Amino acid sequence: MTAFAPATPAAPGTPAASIAAAPTRRRLSRAIGLLVILGALLLIWEGVKFLGGNPWRINGDMFGIPINFFHDPPLSFRIANDQSLPHVWEVLGTMTRPIQPNRPPLAALLFDNALFTFRGAAFGFFLGATFGLLLGILLAHVRLLERALVPYVVMSQTIPIIAIAPVIVIGLQAGEFSVALVASYLTFFPVTIAALRGLRSADPRAHELMRSLAASRWSVLWKLRLPAAAPFLFTAFKISATASVVGAIVGELPAGIREGLGGALLNFNQYYTIAPERLWAALLFAAAVGIVAFMLVVVAERIVLHGYRPSEEPA
Repeated sequence: MTAFAPATPAAPGTPAASIAAAPTRRRLSRAIGLLVILGALLLIWEGVKFLGGNPWRINGDMFGIPINFFHDPPLSFRIANDQSLPHVWEVLGTMTRPIQPNRPPLAALLFDNALFTFRGAAFGFFLGATFGLLLGILLAHVRLLERALVPYVVMSQTIPIIAIAPVIVIGLQAGEFSVALVASYLTFFPVTIAALRGLRSADPRAHELMRSLAASRWSVLWKLRLPAAAPFLFTAFKISATASVVGAIVGELPAGIREGLGGALLNFNQYYTIAPERLWAALLFAAAVGIVAFMLVVVAERIVLHGYRPSEEPA
């Protein structure tokens, strides 16, 4: 059953402090788990460099203690050379330096690029999610349209986004709006399929009850089918939020927009042989934008679905 009911109260005798502390412990454990995963990735990254990268030297001082360390790796991995896999500290260090004299540090420029891309991705997410939800509602109510359109909806996702982006951007010549359209192209499909599945997951007994009470289609949709579809929709929103960032970055490339992360990635890719750490820094910012988009949907999901759970089938 996917209709929602208020969460069951805690059993008598359960300490109130333990109930209140449980969400905090879960969030803390998740944060610790994320830090452990990030730390493991960094260790693997530098471990590969230590075993098979290029020779490197640390020359400086720490807390007034001079450090002069030279390391010549015993092995040689092509993927671990400084051009393919720069050191973590080189990627972080390049963010603190300007790429041109009398300019802000690279991190400040990439932050502005990330904000520009995020705006385009957010607009594209809104367009795609709205269109996908409306299309899902239409298909859920009209079986003939579902049989006719769903194959084409699925087929639309087999076209590579990098191939369709120039058609949208150059054909429309709409600038930033065309970038949002590219992002919405990747966004609408998960929402459409989730809406179609979720709207049909409502309790059929509740549906029959509302029909027996002469409820209108709008009332059934608003009070029964959309609440039942909410978990499906938020799952699709999480996928679409990250996909919209990818779509916005890809859409910026044929549009010739240099203010976003797409322009930064294209620019740093041209100079990859002499400064690979700059491209890696831009990739980190692109990943951060995707994570922020995902977390915003998670926060919205917790606010909207707070205190509700799927009702259970009666014994």
